[in-house]
Amino acid sequence: MKFPFQNVALIGKHKAPEIAEPLLGLAEFLSGKGLHVVVDSLTGEHLKAHPYPVMNLGEMACAMDLAIVIGGDGTMLNIARTMAPCHVPLVGVNMGRLGFLTDLTLENMQDTIAAMLEGKFVTEQRLLLSARVLRGDAEVCSGLAFNEVVVHRSNISSMIEFEVRIDGEYLYNQRADGLIVSTPTGSTAYAMSAGGPILHPSLDVIELVPISPHTLSNRPIVVKSTAVLEILTHRCSDIRLRFDSHSSYDLQLHDKIVVTRHPEPACLLHPVGHSYYHTLREKLLWNQTL
Repeated sequence: MKFPFQNVALIGKHKAPEIAEPLLGLAEFLSGKGLHVVVDSLTGEHLKAHPYPVMNLGEMACAMDLAIVIGGDGTMLNIARTMAPCHVPLVGVNMGRLGFLTDLTLENMQDTIAAMLEGKFVTEQRLLLSARVLRGDAEVCSGLAFNEVVVHRSNISSMIEFEVRIDGEYLYNQRADGLIVSTPTGSTAYAMSAGGPILHPSLDVIELVPISPHTLSNRPIVVKSTAVLEILTHRCSDIRLRFDSHSSYDLQLHDKIVVTRHPEPACLLHPVGHSYYHTLREKLLWNQTL
């Protein structure tokens, strides 16, 4: 991470024209502090004429010192996968629903970001997953996930069958609607809905959560982050691999999915005093009395 920040990327929620006013206001604020502001090209399609240079995400990735994302958690997932390999820290401003990853608000973003520019922030590293699909000896697909890699059925009429191995050791055969391989960040997303445990994001682990398994003895399991996970498809007529629900790939019988920890983590910046437990209480409504 390069600090102090000089080149700042501004990225808004895709196809959300309502981000124009706060994003341009933030751009003016940052420019007034002498920073070089660049706007994401897709975001720029929803903005009126402005004086800021425009770049696509791929061009931005290794040219920026900081990326500020105005949107929801879904927007952050996509941006994190792009920025992580170039060690670009991310700040999230929430315009979505839950906001586990976007902890600033439109009302406090300028004051909070001003403090961050002075070095008043908390840095957090978040684990990413890398997945490859092997068909015979050939790699036919690969991708990154910030929340989860999911193997699931597309056809609602039948279960899928697959085998799971960890570091080469057989774990189980499974008949289920699918399997979620989740990071600690993703433990409050699809994995939680499927009955998985909530994992603190600082934990260096990966969790496997079956989706509606046919055998009730099948339960989620948490393994070390250095584990090599292999999922072999044994019976499938319509099965897919998904990365954070943003992209997917159609699998074939006997495909092998290999999931490992990505070598580069995503870097999130939070305001001083940020508390993950406070976020849980607020977002999951644990602070409400019955």
